[in-house]
Amino acid sequence: QVQLVESGGGLVQTGGSLRLSCAASGRTFSSYTMGWFRQAPGKEREFVAAMSETGRNTYYADSVKGRFTISRDNAKNTVYLQMNSLKPEDTAVYYCAAPFSYTWTIQIKEYEYWGQGTQVTVSS
Repeated sequence: QVQLVESGGGLVQTGGSLRLSCAASGRTFSSYTMGWFRQAPGKEREFVAAMSETGRNTYYADSVKGRFTISRDNAKNTVYLQMNSLKPEDTAVYYCAAPFSYTWTIQIKEYEYWGQGTQVTVSS
């Protein structure tokens, strides 16, 4: 079992920045990929970013590439999402997640463990 707790969401103006954190427990954090996803009202949950266990591999959705940065601190069992140049269309509940298996993946269906989510609202 993996427990994930997100924090850092809030209300920010267009062009602003936020840093999300996700604290993990229950499994060897340094052994698995971590991902960030988001879900806007009335829309399906979508992939945002992922980082492999060592940080060697990262992948971003086109919509956030160049603005968001995923990172992790394996000593603190925490993954981060630095979000810059925020836009109103970034408004969503953001979730961190971990896949069931110890493999690199960006497929939402392969993510088994989810946090409770943190709201990010970008005002225009």
